[in-house]
Amino acid sequence: MADPFYITTAIHYPNGKPHIGHAYEMIAADAIARFQRQAGRDVLFQTGTDEHGLKMAQAARARGLATRDFADEMSSHFHVMADRLNISYDRFIRTVDTDHYAASQAIWQAMSDKGDLYLDRYEGWYSVRDEAFYDEAELSAGEDGTKLSPQGTPVEWTAEETWFFRLSKYQQPLLDLYAANPDFIRPESRRNEVMRFVEGGLSDLSVSRTSFDWGVPVPGSPGHVMYVWVDALTNYLTGTGYPDRNGERSRFWPADLHLIGKDIVRFHTVYWPAFLMSADIPLPRSVFGHGFLLHRGEKMSKSVGNVVDPGELADAFGVDALRYFFLREVSFGQDGSYSAEAIVTRVNAELANSFGNLAQRTLSFIAKNLDGALPEAGRAEDMDGALIEEVVVACAGLRTAFDDLMLSQGIEAWMRGVYACNQYIDTAAPWALRKTDPERMHAVLRTLVRAIRMLAIAILPVVPVAAGKVLDQLGAEARDHAAIDDDGWYDAHAASGFRLAPPTPAFPRLEMPAEAAA
Repeated sequence: MADPFYITTAIHYPNGKPHIGHAYEMIAADAIARFQRQAGRDVLFQTGTDEHGLKMAQAARARGLATRDFADEMSSHFHVMADRLNISYDRFIRTVDTDHYAASQAIWQAMSDKGDLYLDRYEGWYSVRDEAFYDEAELSAGEDGTKLSPQGTPVEWTAEETWFFRLSKYQQPLLDLYAANPDFIRPESRRNEVMRFVEGGLSDLSVSRTSFDWGVPVPGSPGHVMYVWVDALTNYLTGTGYPDRNGERSRFWPADLHLIGKDIVRFHTVYWPAFLMSADIPLPRSVFGHGFLLHRGEKMSKSVGNVVDPGELADAFGVDALRYFFLREVSFGQDGSYSAEAIVTRVNAELANSFGNLAQRTLSFIAKNLDGALPEAGRAEDMDGALIEEVVVACAGLRTAFDDLMLSQGIEAWMRGVYACNQYIDTAAPWALRKTDPERMHAVLRTLVRAIRMLAIAILPVVPVAAGKVLDQLGAEARDHAAIDDDGWYDAHAASGFRLAPPTPAFPRLEMPAEAAA
């Protein structure tokens, strides 16, 4: 059986429609999932929506809807976005799912059995928007004198009877975890932030609410629902069949990677591992906190009017172009910026003009001048082998970087292979060889077909439709191997009598949308 690999996004809070940050996280996770499948791993990829908590109840009330009806409507927008962006999830989980209620109540019971839950009265500062509690020392003053959380959201004083989790008990175990597993929190800057926070001391955490009822009921405690983060984090276990530890998907736990936004790293690297330690459940292997996407360098805000619908961007530029831009442009883990001009410039320069044009002119030349028959061995020269080696190194560079979650650097390595091919075709000039040296022309074109196939396979996780189109033009068998040199594939494919049809461009040039140009 193939080695399992379990990757999750954060489950997104659907009190509003999805924005480009949600799309970015899904796209990145999807590229990693597709890459791991390509490497032969047995992948489980989960995304979804986190639908409980006071924020959802308030938003539903403002719309005059029952909370469940509002949740159904808003969750559907995220489901539609995932499908629109060609996200290859294995499960789209919702925290209203029946098996998720069972998993949440099971982990609660396990923490209770450990003696880590106790009933007391909570008084303190709470941010409805963040669904988070904050200490006085973490707050700042707003312009009108209101108190603000570290995220800049308003906080309000809350007092009610709640269940508490003995988070303070896990301060040293968490610090030991971070020391023993440097890759548990990535990138390094996030790890340092979390360690400083935990070293400063942990207070016990309020983990139930009685002021509203939209949530998972606390077992044996009428009137209490779970604090939304207990329920939300447990979704990662739900996807593996918990509490059944011997079921079909139980092999996927512990998760290999939780991919989340940097603003919720604390929940995933302090609260979550503490809950799991308490419940005697193995910990996930790694939590990666990616940065934010900024529009022309500015944080997106409804009041500024720069919030962009991911579906509209996909309609304007195409899904694969959008996927490529975000993963190529932004150094993964850091904040990044985008604009219509930047998308058009990057995609045209690298996909349309470089790789797309390389594939189009090579395959068109073969279709026209060889009646579509794959070129024969011809008369090889040293430069042919040198190019194949450069492409092999470029594809290996992408794989190594993707393994280390250095997505932009991986695509940059891949581009070096593309540029090498373009330099080679300009130097070798097969169009000039057609009459002067047909044997040499065959060798050049054969080298280019092999190189294009390897490059297309390597970039499939990023642009699955467009790269797949190139491979389809080379024949279905072109997809059947890993992105390495394979003389056996070419010779067998050529001998089969396969013929290339005149290709259509897989990577068309983008035009600036009229509203952006204006």
